[in-house]
Amino acid sequence: MGVPHLFEEPVLFIGSLFSDNRIFYEVFPILKDNFGNILFQSSIQPWEYSVHYNKELGTPIYRNFIFFDRVIDPATLADIKLFTNGLENIYSQSGKRRINLDPGYLTLAKVVLASTKNYSHRIYIGKGIYAELALLHKNQQFIAMPYTYNDYKDEMYVSMFMNVRNLLKKNAGKKSCLTVKAQPDCPCG
Repeated sequence: MGVPHLFEEPVLFIGSLFSDNRIFYEVFPILKDNFGNILFQSSIQPWEYSVHYNKELGTPIYRNFIFFDRVIDPATLADIKLFTNGLENIYSQSGKRRINLDPGYLTLAKVVLASTKNYSHRIYIGKGIYAELALLHKNQQFIAMPYTYNDYKDEMYVSMFMNVRNLLKKNAGKKSCLTVKAQPDCPCG
């Protein structure tokens, strides 16, 4: 018989897509207030992996990743996704999002994303939210799944996830657990 084990120490990250940097810089402090200090933040890069968001977000689209400095309980991923969806709604204009916030977590073994959309490779985690394994760590590298989004397969982002994994490995056991504040109902969190 198997014995239940505690979860690995995942660090929360939020990938954002936007076309207006001002929106990102308005949302950033709210994310920091709710999720803590920054472990690592990517540079803001042009994002040209799909035209799916062009009509809603505008063009050109930019991508940024923020990794937070505290361990989360992976069971809170649904709450975190609902929180980021709330922020997207607050900053929407005329029924269109102006920023897309996609939370996930990274452990030494994997990168997991949260989604509101069900599909064959996604697992329901509660509250209308699904989890998806995007990258698997094997043989000293992250490996994409057949369904992994193209940007998550890009060597630039895979390298970024490896670098953050190395930071996590270096600091394993030193992080405090993160609790999620209530879903926002105003921009001040």
